[in-house]
Amino acid sequence: MRDCSRNRAGFDRALMAVAATFLTVSATSALAQPDLAQRNAAELAIEAAIPRPEPANLPPPTIHDFKIDNAVATPGTVQAPKADAAKADSAKTTDQPAAAKPDAVGDAAKETTTKDTAIKAPATTTPAATAAQPAAEPVKAASNVPAADQPVADKLRDMLGEKSSRYFDRKAERTAVEKFYGARDFAPLWSQGGALTATAKGVIARLKDAASDGLNAADYPVPDFAAATSPDALAEADLKLTQSMLDYARQAQSGRMHWSQVSGDISYPEHPIDPSEVLGKVTSAKDASAALDSYNPPQKLYRELKAKLAELRGQADGPVVQIAEGPALKYAPSRNRKQPTVVMEDPRVPQLRAKLGITENADDTHYDAKVAEAVRRFQENADLKPTGVLDDRTVRAINSPKRSKLIDTVIVNMERWRWLPRDLGAPSIGDAYVILNIPDYTLKVMQHGTQVWTTRVVTGKPGIHATPLLTETMKYITVNPTWNVPPSIVYGEYLPALQQDPTVLQRMGLRVERNPDGSVHISQPPGAGNALGRIRFNFPNKFLVYQHDTPDKYLFDKSERAYSHGCMRVQYPDQYAAVLLGITEPNEHYTPEKIRSMYGSSEVDLKFPTPIPVNITYQTAFVDDAGKLQIRKDIYGRDATMLALLRGSHGRDLETVVARAQPSYSRPAGRLPSSVSFASDNSGPSFFERLFGGPRFSPPPGRRPPGLVFQR
Repeated sequence: MRDCSRNRAGFDRALMAVAATFLTVSATSALAQPDLAQRNAAELAIEAAIPRPEPANLPPPTIHDFKIDNAVATPGTVQAPKADAAKADSAKTTDQPAAAKPDAVGDAAKETTTKDTAIKAPATTTPAATAAQPAAEPVKAASNVPAADQPVADKLRDMLGEKSSRYFDRKAERTAVEKFYGARDFAPLWSQGGALTATAKGVIARLKDAASDGLNAADYPVPDFAAATSPDALAEADLKLTQSMLDYARQAQSGRMHWSQVSGDISYPEHPIDPSEVLGKVTSAKDASAALDSYNPPQKLYRELKAKLAELRGQADGPVVQIAEGPALKYAPSRNRKQPTVVMEDPRVPQLRAKLGITENADDTHYDAKVAEAVRRFQENADLKPTGVLDDRTVRAINSPKRSKLIDTVIVNMERWRWLPRDLGAPSIGDAYVILNIPDYTLKVMQHGTQVWTTRVVTGKPGIHATPLLTETMKYITVNPTWNVPPSIVYGEYLPALQQDPTVLQRMGLRVERNPDGSVHISQPPGAGNALGRIRFNFPNKFLVYQHDTPDKYLFDKSERAYSHGCMRVQYPDQYAAVLLGITEPNEHYTPEKIRSMYGSSEVDLKFPTPIPVNITYQTAFVDDAGKLQIRKDIYGRDATMLALLRGSHGRDLETVVARAQPSYSRPAGRLPSSVSFASDNSGPSFFERLFGGPRFSPPPGRRPPGLVFQR
């Protein structure tokens, strides 16, 4: 017989739980029910918008709706569902203020007998209620653009979004412009209310005066803002002026042509503009013209050339007249009472005054001291004997276009200054640097903006042995250097000589070695007869050139000294070394005598704690210490090449980098005679490492080491 009492007890406990739940829900709902009279219309409208779950039309629960609980009745088994139900109904009444309906009792009873005691229906109503609330309209940020400029800003936004490449073909500049305009809500840069700003006027003034810096003003067109009467026209004018401004800054800083366009033996460090920096600097400057002008080279020699260019153009701006030939005119100042001043008179003198830019007493026919001095200066600049006498040769020179050539020479020299670094020296040692001028055959050591020391040099022969133009840093000096013969000499001169005489190099004291790749290395050990003399000055570079002493001192007496294979020979290397070491190591008190005391048969490396920049330049026009414009022969034809490029129709293509292949010297062009004596089969360092450091060659046992290294 079944024991029904236990099942009955479980049923009673379930009914008690349902009753307790019903009482809790009713009480809570009554407390939570707000006074309808006190609720306003807005609250009622919100409540009406909240969807409510429909009550389930279910029959009253039966015994079959409950799980038979076989557990022993304990106080906890009754209180736990009551507490859970209370929590669930509390949450339900909070989300749903309406009174609980009787049908919910059955649902609550079901939930108390399941494993998940929380009531889930109210949870599903919360997101529904949130979603039903109307979305707020996004607040549009207030524009900083004045109302009068807003139509132009809208056009600029459209142009930069769709047509920016039409105005800015360089990606970096295009990106910078888009970002810069975007940060200011696309407000126009150069106009306000249709009128030019003071900043725009300063930029336009600088662009129109581009010729004073040797540039072509036509390369930086200025749009006509006065004719721009519509938002479209103003927006386009704004972008065009921005384009011209960036073009000017870029070419003022780096040049109208990249140095690789001129020759393969030029290598200067790149220093392009930052378009974002240019935009910010020029548009925020008090003097926009000066800010834009600051991208031109700051060096003193450049500024002096600019001043001379203005002087030359002042002369050339005179009337285009031809001076007739006639008797020689001269001015003879008085020397004593018996020899009075001789002043000749000639009807050609007024024309001469106009031609030479003499505005004082323009109609005076007397060939006085001022006219004679102007003629003398012209003769100096025209490579004529500066006598101050107007003879037929001087007249023909004045009438010839030679002055235009002089202007062109100044302009291409100003262009080359743009290739050089803005800071020529090392700040930590007083901005010290070395500058060598190839056409002038001189070398100068500079510090604190003044010349410390100078000497004569011998440079490379025109053609394949031309001395390269470069900027590198001198890292150390080698006393008693080994001459590692450059590959160009090995393959161009010495190997052909070996074909004729297999012992010629041995008789000259040169060592011939074969490298693992089959190439040939030739060297000359240290000594008094070494081709590099006693000292080599090392500034590692891809052209494998350096400065050094020489046993051929007689070449320094010549006015033109282009005789080397590309390296630079220094007239007084011991003094040069002492000056450089005095700058880098002033406490060591180096002197020429101390340097000479190191002469011997072993290499000695004197390393610089701070490397010194070396700038190899090509200045065919420069201003000397007396303020005189000096002109030198274009020995390598660099001026002619640059002028031809500038006069061509290449346009911006001149700023493109030209890739140039470097010569390769790996194996002899032909077979060497079998009688050639090789000192060894070399498996040591590369030619570059032999010249400028790196792993040193380890000599065979018993052989004298190649040198000593002094490090301080």
